[in-house]
Amino acid sequence: MLSAPGPWPGTSGVLYLHGFNSGYGSPKAALMRSACAALGLRCETPQLPHRPAAAYRLAESLLEGLGPKPLLAGSSLGGFLATCLAERHDLPAAVINPAVRPVRLVTGWVGEVFVNAHTGERFAIEPGHVEELSHLTPVAVSPGRYLLLLGTADESLDPTDAFDLYRGARTILHPGGDHAFGMLAEYLPAILAHGGHGLAPGRITDQDLDMDDA
Repeated sequence: MLSAPGPWPGTSGVLYLHGFNSGYGSPKAALMRSACAALGLRCETPQLPHRPAAAYRLAESLLEGLGPKPLLAGSSLGGFLATCLAERHDLPAAVINPAVRPVRLVTGWVGEVFVNAHTGERFAIEPGHVEELSHLTPVAVSPGRYLLLLGTADESLDPTDAFDLYRGARTILHPGGDHAFGMLAEYLPAILAHGGHGLAPGRITDQDLDMDDA
């Protein structure tokens, strides 16, 4: 299901932000690079630090290199960060199963240790993660700047939370889609169209993943 309003034309590049404990080598990041390469668009898919404030600063530092009006995109916690940037810099964004209340989510992880499969980094969630997320969280969002993509069977986040927060945004619901949103390739044309770019359906598939990211 896709609802209005319409796209933001003429975006100058794409900044894709991965989810919690994911990375540059994730399949979604690789698909985004392939789609941008097919269109000749500048694209950044950085490996984000696990600390939210540091991740936000790194993402923000890349905006200038993507031209005057980049399209933001992000999945899960990356969708939250893309929202923070979109609201601060008046930019369009496509968010995939975005984390809506990351403070509540991460509070339950304090003391838990994670290992990033992409970098090998081992880290623990600290109260500082919660504090930084709290400071970053926007008071409200402007629905007209967003394309919201939701899997209705997300096992990690309640899709109704995102549907409520972004109510009025262009929205795509994928029945039975999980948190990983493994069907991203078929929605790349809609994501790029949100930024005013035409990508032919089926142009990019899972077979286009970077060899290092397979």
